[in-house]
Formats: sequence, structure tokens, C-alpha cells
Amino acid sequence: MSATTKSRKKPQLTVSGKPQLTAAGFSTKSHMKNATVLPPPTAGAFDERPLDSKGTDFRYFYERGDFPIALEHDTKGNKIAWKVEIEKLDYHHYLPMFFDGLCETTHPYQFFAERGVHDMLEHGGSKILPVIPQLIIPIKKALNMRNHKVICTTLKVLQHLVVSGEMVGEALVPYYRQILPILNIFKNNNLNSGDGIDYGQQRRENMGDLIQEVLEAFEQYGGDDAFINIKYMVPTYESCLLN
Repeated sequence: MSATTKSRKKPQLTVSGKPQLTAAGFSTKSHMKNATVLPPPTAGAFDERPLDSKGTDFRYFYERGDFPIALEHDTKGNKIAWKVEIEKLDYHHYLPMFFDGLCETTHPYQFFAERGVHDMLEHGGSKILPVIPQLIIPIKKALNMRNHKVICTTLKVLQHLVVSGEMVGEALVPYYRQILPILNIFKNNNLNSGDGIDYGQQRRENMGDLIQEVLEAFEQYGGDDAFINIKYMVPTYESCLLN
């Protein structure tokens, strides 16, 4: 007997002794008596999408030295040392680039992008509102990665963005169609730890809770049309104002 014959696997048999046949659902073979219909493939809605191997534009500009920032250590941990006053920065140029860095998951890019965004939102004031259209694509890109840490970071940024300046919440309403679909997918993504301690909740990394907080902030600061637009994209959302 040759090695090829020995390595050849015998087909699995059914109870009747006939070879077992696997077939895709609704195919011609699936109607055969000895056919086992395969389950449908998973949609992959929750599967993480990898970041492009080239990284983000934020990483490129950071490595090129385009940002007026440096890493500073103090007793409370790491923070950004800005080489210029934040209020004097060109927000149309820098803020979208820092938002682009929200997709990063490695140090120091992730730290500088997240901390830089919060620093600029804290000191931006009236400079933030005109830049809103430029922020939507980076926000959507970060959420679409479906990475737990990236989504949680972006949700915290959205909460800060809504309250960062006058009319910012209302300016976001036309962009709910780009932002909210991913939130609708992960809205019920809550960890049930039973009697255990959910340390993620202490660190504000429970995605379902963060999404609920963001939706409520959108409704509170989005004006009269906010709720109906949220409800259209997230049907299970219940108003925190009307109730």
C-alpha cells in the first residue's frame, strides 16, 4: 500500500452507512437525504478591524516632528508639555490630526493623541465649532475599528466634544448617520460579572455604559431635533429628558 493511500482519509458515514455530505443552506445538495446543512457564516459585526500597516497620519506627522509637544513626567504621571500656548494653535490644522490619532493603540502615539485631543477641547472654546465637519471622518474611522479600547477612548472624547463649546452639540446632529451605527451595534455590550468586581466599570471602560452616556449627552446638548435623530439610528434608545 502506498503512502498516498495510507494518508487518504475515509469519509464519515451516516447511520445508514452512506458517506456523510455537507452542503450549504438552500443549495441543491442540501435536499439530499444524507446531507448535513452547514450553519450560515457569521456576519462579523463585532470583529475587530486592523489598522492600516502604515499607521495613521497622526503617527506620520508625529515622527516627522510637526507637533509642538513633548512628554513630561510629574508626580501624577505622564502629561503633554506644549511648546506653545494651546489657545494660539491653528485648530483647523491640528485638531483633525489629533482626532486621527484616536485609532492608535501603541505608545506613545495613543497617549499623545488622546491627551492632545482633551487638552485642545478644554482650551478651544469658539475655535472648535468651525472644525466639526473635519472631525467626523476621524471619529467614524476610530469607531469602525471595533477595537474595545479605541471605541471607549473615542466615546470619552465625544462626551468632552459635546460640552466643549456653544452649539457644538447641535452641530453634531447632521452627522449622527455617520457616528451612531457603530454605537447601535455595541449598545448592549455590557460585561456581566455576576458577583465579581467589574474593574472596567471603575476605569470607565464598560462600553455599553459609555455609549448610553454619549447618547444622553447628544440628546441634552443636541437641541430639539436630537432625540428623534438618535431614535432613528438607535431604535432602543429611550429619552433621558422626556422620561
